[in-house]
Amino acid sequence: MTILRAACIAALSIFGTSVSAQDITLTSPDGAVEISGTLLGFDGEFYRVETVYGELTVDGSGVTCDGPACPNLTDFVAEITIAGAAGMAEILMPALLDGFALRNGYSVAREIEDTANFTYVLGDAQTSTDLARFTFSASTTDEGFADLLADEADIVMSLREIREDEAQRGFEAGLGNMRGKNRSRVLALNALVPVVAPGNPVDRVTASELARVFAGEIDNWQALGGPDAPITLHAPQQNSGLLQAIEDRLLAPSGKEISETTQFHTQMAALVSAVQRDPFAIGIATYASSGSAMRMPLAGGCGFAVHATRRGIKTEDYPLTAPMFLYLPARRLPKMARDFLTYTRGPAAQIVIRRAGFVDQSPEEISIALQGERFANAIAQAEKSVPLADVQAIVNRLGNHDRLTTTFRFRPGVSALDPQSQSNAQQLARALELGTYDGRELVFVGFSDGEGSADANRSIALRRAESVRNAVLSAAETADLSKLEIAVEGYGEALPMACDESAWGRQVNRRVEVWLR
Repeated sequence: MTILRAACIAALSIFGTSVSAQDITLTSPDGAVEISGTLLGFDGEFYRVETVYGELTVDGSGVTCDGPACPNLTDFVAEITIAGAAGMAEILMPALLDGFALRNGYSVAREIEDTANFTYVLGDAQTSTDLARFTFSASTTDEGFADLLADEADIVMSLREIREDEAQRGFEAGLGNMRGKNRSRVLALNALVPVVAPGNPVDRVTASELARVFAGEIDNWQALGGPDAPITLHAPQQNSGLLQAIEDRLLAPSGKEISETTQFHTQMAALVSAVQRDPFAIGIATYASSGSAMRMPLAGGCGFAVHATRRGIKTEDYPLTAPMFLYLPARRLPKMARDFLTYTRGPAAQIVIRRAGFVDQSPEEISIALQGERFANAIAQAEKSVPLADVQAIVNRLGNHDRLTTTFRFRPGVSALDPQSQSNAQQLARALELGTYDGRELVFVGFSDGEGSADANRSIALRRAESVRNAVLSAAETADLSKLEIAVEGYGEALPMACDESAWGRQVNRRVEVWLR
């Protein structure tokens, strides 16, 4: 049995490459161990077999395979199926595969079946032999998760977080905890942006007003300070991940549903074009596809307006961020797929992501001189809730530091980090392991909303900063922490991004920033 070294583990082991279901028999060299069943997949190293004992994973180096479905071990071609959001399959994923192939010297060929189904074939440029086939099924986020559950996909492209019922069905199907560590990753960043025709006199809108607009409660521009004219609504197609993200991030927190008068569009370009042609239209597009339509900044009521900029999206200061996810089942993927996923987190991939029009996750440093608007807002709001001395304390402590775009924010109503922040923690931990900030001071700075006393809020903010620091350092297992200084500070409600009159405003204000000197 030691020759069979493997691993008879249920579907909690990582795996990929679906093949047609056929019976095979795996036999150890001495014939003492024999496993028969239906071949579910082979990744070049391990077999995945459905047997009378359940799903087993077997090391291919310790067995011989007999049966019509046995793969060719010498000319193995990795098969990876990626399904889900067309908005990721159209530009972003092909660009990353091209970059991955170029970096590793692979040849690339594209086989197109139709507009929704195509395959990228990566090969050995010297021998002209195929090494891997990345097959795409471009549809919707919902259909991507359905394909994963049906064992018809290895990776899901998603424009929203997995939902509770999807995660539960995945667990029951043997895919593991799809909400657990390493089951998902943020591939790139985007944002949901209200867009209007150029020349529209309304130059900003609050998140609560925008929710009421798309719920049909505000149906005339006059209510927003514009002309006496009806508002026409445009949104992404129904059942799409983008529309679901709009419902989750904008409408659900206010208990609202999208208006029946909304016009839905299957293509983002069509949505933007419709808005540009109608002076009384408003739509919700993405940062990457807003084109020449006018992006409306989101105002925080008593705070300043926040624009959907690259830095604003990275920091999540712009509230309607829309991370682009890859979800992975708890089974083994072929080595080529694992190498590609590793590449997507590296600096070369971040350049590709940015050139493709999306927001990368590379940390950027923002000098205090470029943060004048939010400090001016804090000074204007001082004495209403916090002493001006608290704002001065921030400047005195951090005046010679730069803010890192790596910011940590929390899920509504709980202390757990949101998905983008979980990715930020992994990225920052990796940077510490690489020694990126050696010789510098790293300060975790906590902020809170304005509910409660100033002293209590400072204490809460400090605890949050300490919690984030501990999580990052725990993840940075190989970092030499003696080569940098690490500190924590808590400033409570002294630097608000929005007012606390709404749940959205309170959530935006609860954050942990990272500053560098």
